[in-house]
Amino acid sequence: MADVMIFKRYEKKYMLSEEECCAFMHLVRDRLVPDKHGRSTLCSLYLDTPDFLLIRNSIDAQSYKEKLRMRSYGAPKDEKKLFFEIKKKYKGVVYKRRVCLTEKEALDYIESGIPPIDSQIMREIDYLMRFYGMPKPCVCILCERDAYFSADSPDVRITFDRNLRYRRGFPNDNDISQGTPIIEKGKIIMEIKTPGAMPLWLARALSELKIYPVKFSKYAHAYYDIKEKK
Repeated sequence: MADVMIFKRYEKKYMLSEEECCAFMHLVRDRLVPDKHGRSTLCSLYLDTPDFLLIRNSIDAQSYKEKLRMRSYGAPKDEKKLFFEIKKKYKGVVYKRRVCLTEKEALDYIESGIPPIDSQIMREIDYLMRFYGMPKPCVCILCERDAYFSADSPDVRITFDRNLRYRRGFPNDNDISQGTPIIEKGKIIMEIKTPGAMPLWLARALSELKIYPVKFSKYAHAYYDIKEKK
């Protein structure tokens, strides 16, 4: 699938064992197509203030949450493209707006406050950055991700994240295999992303295997671990 810059969708998370994941894929694999990123190491670098104001606000919020992050597939490098994103959640609906920059452009912007491009989305990002006092790279969440979309409905996406871990700051080297574990070894976070109601075949597969959604924030889990170790 082509990269999209604006999203509005529902996202549900599920925590699976390898056995549950295999059973689920057995039921739905004929309906899924690997997306353009396929299997990759996903690097999500969250920006925050020194006192973690953004994630604290997100944890405390009841109906509205927002985060700022940079995301790359594989190790970030100076001239490699990544996504600079605003991710918001309001009453269960996720809204995401992002621009495509090089790592150097993104880091230069964070340091200088000078937007590298002029677009509506970049202005929205810049407004939120200034609102929070130009937050800095804080926590990088890493995982190995397998991503798929529905052959019948490309807007329906399913991802599987393994080996969830975090590192403080920006992973400025090519070794992105290391990090502090976030969840129990062998567990997988499955995310189902839909523009509206879940397709019947997908709902039936979840029901047959008794797989139920969970509330889970990767960044929040990393934050709690960092806080506990202080």
